[in-house]
Amino acid sequence: MDRHKELTAAKLPDDLVVDILSRLEYKDFCRGKCAYKAWSAFSSDPDYRKKLPNKVTPGLLFQGRNKSAIPLVSLFQQIGEIDGILADVPHYEHLELLDCCNGLVLCKYSSSYTTPGICRFVVCNPATRQWRIIPDTHPKTDDPCYVTILAFDPSWSPQFYIFNFHLEHHQGLIFGTSKLEIFWSESSTWLVDDKWDSDISVSHRSHLFLHGILYVETNGQQVVVFEGLEEMGDGTLPYHWFIDMPSDSFDVGAFAHGCFGKSSGNLHYALPGEDGRSIVVWTLYEYAYGLWDWIVKCHLSMTDAFGRDDLIYLHRHGDGELYWNCDYWIIALDLEKDLVFLSDHRREKLLSYNISTGALNEIQDGFECCQYHAYVPCYSKLPAQESSV
Repeated sequence: MDRHKELTAAKLPDDLVVDILSRLEYKDFCRGKCAYKAWSAFSSDPDYRKKLPNKVTPGLLFQGRNKSAIPLVSLFQQIGEIDGILADVPHYEHLELLDCCNGLVLCKYSSSYTTPGICRFVVCNPATRQWRIIPDTHPKTDDPCYVTILAFDPSWSPQFYIFNFHLEHHQGLIFGTSKLEIFWSESSTWLVDDKWDSDISVSHRSHLFLHGILYVETNGQQVVVFEGLEEMGDGTLPYHWFIDMPSDSFDVGAFAHGCFGKSSGNLHYALPGEDGRSIVVWTLYEYAYGLWDWIVKCHLSMTDAFGRDDLIYLHRHGDGELYWNCDYWIIALDLEKDLVFLSDHRREKLLSYNISTGALNEIQDGFECCQYHAYVPCYSKLPAQESSV
């Protein structure tokens, strides 16, 4: 917005500005907040907030490799990409997207004013325009490396949890986990597990929070399961145990991008088959107390969806070894709506696959080669008052 328009807008009464803004589509309102930050202040006023556009669409959040803005790709093609969904957060231009869980978004705040020795997280709710700064953590090294996961389910608890895994690394290689920090929103404190098994390395890839239990994929073809989060009020760390990944996934699991999903209260896992021509979906089944196994739920034909058979290729790495690659990645799994979201690397498109009809639909032409996070609006308030950076 140029200086003349900015001064003109500043002279308008707040009630009139809010009335004008209330007539905008949500996408246009978000874009406007990026251009004129004063509009974000109206979102902090409880009376004005009710009048402003708030119909947040489900979609996919992502951030490019240049760590620029965090847009939302709507699942409805006619809406497209929405900028400024986190523009209500102060200094949002310094946010790094880390995770998203049931409507809450976890970001890391970093700028020239924060040192590598401090890790500052921000939890945001784009639907209610609330945000909360998390107490800083202090890594032991000047070159920290994390996998950070947000766990939130308003049907189970109004509180949220942050799992911060400190990874041992050298020259880009991950060797394990040095410690685990867990934040609980009700106490606003971090608990530290210094006895974490250093040989276990959690993955940047799939995880899911279901019925108060967190499932996290590891780099060792296992799922680490965390339970007992409700006991953290007594200063007790949640306990964890392991489940092997489906045995049929071992050949491609280290290279392909699998994804957790849920439906009817059950945990599912989807992964491309060895030839890439189908996606295999498993369901985690407890056949006896404490004994679990994966059963195949269905096979989804990618040959029919893409109209071709050549969906895998071998890529020669710098060490001379050949690695298995698939033309598509599974971004998100929504079995309750019979949808699988994919990125097609060959045609550079974001796609949705309808399990019931077998139809493959384009969401967006062009995509960033980065991690996408499925976002569904949640209108529950954050369990603490807003704060400021």
